[in-house]
Amino acid sequence: MTTIQNPILTGFNPDPSICRVGEDYFIAVSTFEWFPGVGIYHSKDLKNWKLVSRPLNRLSQLNMMGNPNSGGVWAPALSYNEGKYWLIYTDVKVTEGQWKDCHNYLVTSDSIDGEWSEPIHLNSSGFDPSLFHDEDGKKYLVNMVWDSRVGNHPFYGIVLQEYDSIKQKLVGEKEIIFKGTDVMLTEAPHLYKINGYYYLLTAEGGTRFNHQATIARSKNLRGTYEVHPENPIISSYTHPRNPLQKAGHASIVHTHTDEWFMVHLTGRPLPREKQPVLDSRGYCPLGRETAIQRLEWKNDWPYVVGGNQPSWEIKGPSIPEYPFEYSQPIMDHFDGDQLSLDYQTLRIPLNENIKTLQERPGYLRLYGRESLTSKFTQSFVARRWQHFAFTAETKVNFQPTSFQQAAGLVNYYNTENWSALQITWDEEKGKVLSLTTCDNFKFDQPLLHNEIEIPNRQENVFLKVVVNYNDYQYYYSLDGDDWIAIPVILQSYKLSDDYVQGGGFFTGAFVGMQCQDTSGEGLHADFDYFSYQPKTDLG
Repeated sequence: MTTIQNPILTGFNPDPSICRVGEDYFIAVSTFEWFPGVGIYHSKDLKNWKLVSRPLNRLSQLNMMGNPNSGGVWAPALSYNEGKYWLIYTDVKVTEGQWKDCHNYLVTSDSIDGEWSEPIHLNSSGFDPSLFHDEDGKKYLVNMVWDSRVGNHPFYGIVLQEYDSIKQKLVGEKEIIFKGTDVMLTEAPHLYKINGYYYLLTAEGGTRFNHQATIARSKNLRGTYEVHPENPIISSYTHPRNPLQKAGHASIVHTHTDEWFMVHLTGRPLPREKQPVLDSRGYCPLGRETAIQRLEWKNDWPYVVGGNQPSWEIKGPSIPEYPFEYSQPIMDHFDGDQLSLDYQTLRIPLNENIKTLQERPGYLRLYGRESLTSKFTQSFVARRWQHFAFTAETKVNFQPTSFQQAAGLVNYYNTENWSALQITWDEEKGKVLSLTTCDNFKFDQPLLHNEIEIPNRQENVFLKVVVNYNDYQYYYSLDGDDWIAIPVILQSYKLSDDYVQGGGFFTGAFVGMQCQDTSGEGLHADFDYFSYQPKTDLG
């Protein structure tokens, strides 16, 4: 029996939905405004996981142009039935104010890494939809319902409605089957049929440090649902010293070895010295991650082994360990015809007029588009921070002729929180390196009037960032050997859910390559490689 160390999916990988197919296990996670939508990971042993699919990879399935920060794909739900995979997801169009405008869709595929179908619109009444396949062959959709009425709590309850797979639409009566507990903010419903009971697993308390998973059961699908006698089934709220905070939003799996496990959302705050442990509990620049716990059954109720808080290490299933080859390129020379699944773009796919690997083989070419504050068309390719300490590096060829043109290395949370070390143009100095920061939409250029001049004959510039827990710093080199530090220390916590506008956002920090040209000329930058080198396994 192996030992599993948490989290199993590091970095921004929230809202896990786990699905078993024979002896294979899959977890689908939220991607919000990052494209392609949804990440699906594969495992044989529940310990080692590999990213194998990003199913929503066409504009016809997901068009998030103009979507707000932390909008887009919320809480996908993955299941397997009738010989195919079913994926339910929400596209959230409005996040602020009295309304949550969101649309729930279904896509299917015969294979996990194959082409997924065009979406079927199901409803728009709320978010976090999930599809339940009952033993009699009927299917039911559950989702939370959003109440926009002034004076009402916006989380109205969990609605159930039958889905007709022949007609490809919801049919019959809608019924609220669970209003939640007094913790409220009841969302993320998953239904299971186990030993004659229907179990409804939900998330409550919001997705910050007071998060939890709540489970209830009923002999009847439509209720009444009885809440677990020792609810919540998992939470970190009363355990402020636990390194795995924010525990909640869970999903259950029964293994082929007759064991039970639960995957759940978690967040790891940065280490803090001389700060109170209770308030606030810190900042999680790696975003909300996925952890796993072992379950046991007592009186037809599931319990987390070791108590209802997350464990840093657990006993894995009675399955031989099955490690994958390291799938994330530590050094990517862009020699293939497609980017690794680890890279994503913002809101929309970048076509060959914006991003190409063919125009100059062995290079990623990005044509300059809108600024890092745009919610429409950014020319930006990035990957998650997955460690508290790492180095990311690239080599860029860029020949600007205007201060409106810039390209370089970016660390990014959303349009209002980022930093960028960019090659650009100054009328007096020529080609220069400039540092720009955006801090809750307040802008600064720490090298203003002291930009670093780049010799006109210098075609390539090497850029890197060294992230070391609480701080990160940029460097540059003209030859790839002698590195010079940019004399500005930046703070990692400013790229976290917990910092952005006081908290309440849902993604995580990214690092990547960007090119902008606000003159509209579309000047390109060529990136020779991109490396991401963690200093430790889990950070």
